[in-house]
Parts: sequence; structure tokens; C-alpha cells
Amino acid sequence: MNNPSRVISFVNAGHFIDHYAMLIFAAAVIIMGPALGMAYSELLPYATPGFVAFGAGSLLTGWLGDRWSRRHMMLIFFVGIGLSMISVGFVQTPAQLGAALFAIGIFASIYHPVGTAMIVSYADRLGREMGINGVWGNLGVASSALVTGVIGQYLGWRFAFIVPGIVTILIGIAFAMMVVHEDRKGSRQAAAQARVAKQDMWRVILSLLIVVIAISTTFNAVTVALPKLFAERLADLTKSPALLGVIAACVYVFGAMTQYTIGRLLDRYSLKAVALPLSFMLAPFLYLAASLSNLPLILVSIGIVMGAFGQVTVNDAMVGKYTSEEWRSRAYAVRYFIGFTAAGASVGLVAWLYEQGGFVTMLHAFAALCLLAIAAAIILPREIRTPQAA
Repeated sequence: MNNPSRVISFVNAGHFIDHYAMLIFAAAVIIMGPALGMAYSELLPYATPGFVAFGAGSLLTGWLGDRWSRRHMMLIFFVGIGLSMISVGFVQTPAQLGAALFAIGIFASIYHPVGTAMIVSYADRLGREMGINGVWGNLGVASSALVTGVIGQYLGWRFAFIVPGIVTILIGIAFAMMVVHEDRKGSRQAAAQARVAKQDMWRVILSLLIVVIAISTTFNAVTVALPKLFAERLADLTKSPALLGVIAACVYVFGAMTQYTIGRLLDRYSLKAVALPLSFMLAPFLYLAASLSNLPLILVSIGIVMGAFGQVTVNDAMVGKYTSEEWRSRAYAVRYFIGFTAAGASVGLVAWLYEQGGFVTMLHAFAALCLLAIAAAIILPREIRTPQAA
């Protein structure tokens, strides 16, 4: 039998790699442009197919995880995304670059529906493990730009893809040797801890659909807009791009820690008891941020990030608690397909709202959207505790 903590450790490493790999290009493109003789605006669109594949591919990879093997799918993830990163380091033409980034997106789409389902299958305490898993994903987001910048500066942009690609393949080999089979007996499933009345299941689905669209859109909009917002509104404190980056990174640390805290709370209290007060955070903080600058803006931004990151943990726990083992990867696939599609749309929405009235209009609009998160939490039915949970 596989050691559950070892399996979860590999899955957490996968979450780090997944987000890290998807964001290497965003950091490396700054130094790739001069090397390839192309402008930033010319290179950036080559990342689009990869991001589309990241969301759309989850429907197929989630189905394969349920019907075939999650263990085999995770092995394909590690080796495939590693080879894809290495391949970017050897591209010679823009077409090759687009194809290699598309391959990264395809293999990256495996992680969320398959890896998250594995967490649920092996977790003793679902909330805590979901929270820790979220922290690892955010560490991947936070470290990608930093590590890519350092490797790119000293070794060149090609090694910024090749080095993490080699490391990822080595992790995949270790995974293949240490996780030799798959446990789906469900004896450890935290999902068995909570159920709702059958006639109330539509309320769970409706609540999840509303909150995934609202939070995924807001979450991505905040991560896209925050650096620019800080550059505009923190001018009295600093004009240093490096220091602004450090401030943004520190704000995100609060978000990552919130995911861990919310995860612990989900082990102790019902999902509705955690989701309802959390849902009231985002709208007022986003509305306040529209008119603030300097230190007050930083403090309110911490509140925004905590609310958004906490909601992501609630969404993942909701799918884990209320879906059966044989359908879980597919349920996560649909959740992430909807979430990533909404997130993709948010970039254009941020640009359009900013043109209409700057950050005031943009933040007010997303504050209004986050009122839906309150409605979603209210819709959630109360849980029926099962004998196992007792």
C-alpha cells in the first residue's frame, strides 16, 4: 500500500510545478524578445494556445483519470511537462515556440482534475491537505518570476526552461518508483464526512457554479491588475519596480497562509459555516480599494487576496466533499474548465474596464460581481453528518 503522506507530497510538488511552468514564459518573454528579434507585443500571443489548452484539456484529462488511472496520468504529467519545458529551450522559430508552449499547457491541464482528486482519496483531513496544497501552488506562482529572472540573467532564457524541465523529470522518475499502484478503496476519504439531502444537491451545484465563475474571474483579475495598481497608487512610497514586486509578493503570502487556515477550519466546521463569513470579505474590500493609495491600499489589498485565495480552497473542498470517488476527477475537470475559462475572460475584462474609467471602475465592477459569492454561500444547504464522521 502506498504511503498516503508520500503520495500527497508528490501531488503538492506537482501543484508547484504546474503553476511554475505556466508562468515561466511570462517572466522570460522580457529577455526573449531581444534574443529572438521580436517585440514583447509580438511574442506574448504565442502563449495563448497554451493557456487555452490548460483549461480545455482538463475535461479530457479528468475523464482519463477516472476511467483509466490517476497514478499513470500524474506520471505522464511529470514527464510530459518536463520534456515540454526542455523543448522550449531549443526552439528556433516562433511557430516552434507556440507549439512547445501549447505542449506545456496540454500536460499542465492534467494536474488540477487528477491531482486534486488524489488529494481527496489519500487525505485524512481534507481541509488541511487542500489548504497545504493551495500553498504549494501559490509558491509556484510566486517563485516562477524570481527564479526565471535569476536563471535568465546568469545562464540565458533557454536554461530558464531547461533547468526546471530536468528537475521535473527527475521528480517524475521518483514518483514512478515510490508510488507503484493506486488506492481507490476510499477507506481514508474525507469526502465521506459530509453529505446533503438528495433533494438539496441542486443547491450545491448552483452554489458551486456561481462562486466558481465569480471568484475565478475576480482572482485572475486581481493577480493581473495588482502590479499595475501598485505602480500607480504607491508612487508616494516607492517607484522601484523591484520593491513593488516585493510588496506584491508579501501580499500574496497572506493569501497563501489564508488557504492553509481556511483548510484547517473546514476540518472543524461545516462548509457553509466557513463559506458564509468568508463570502462577505471581497466585495467591501474591492470597493474600498478603488479610492485608496499607499499604505491603506496595501492593507486592503491583503484583505482582497485573503478573501480570493480562501474562496479557492472552499471551492475545491466543496467538490471533494460532495462527489463520489468514481466521478471525482471529472467533477474537478468541469470545475476547473469553467474556472479557467472565466479566468481567461477576465484579462480582456480588466483591460476594457480600465479603459472605461481606470482602476476605480474596474474595482467597483468586480466588487459588484463578488456579491454573487454571498448569494452562493447563502444557497448552500446544511450538511447531514454521516455515522463515519461521528
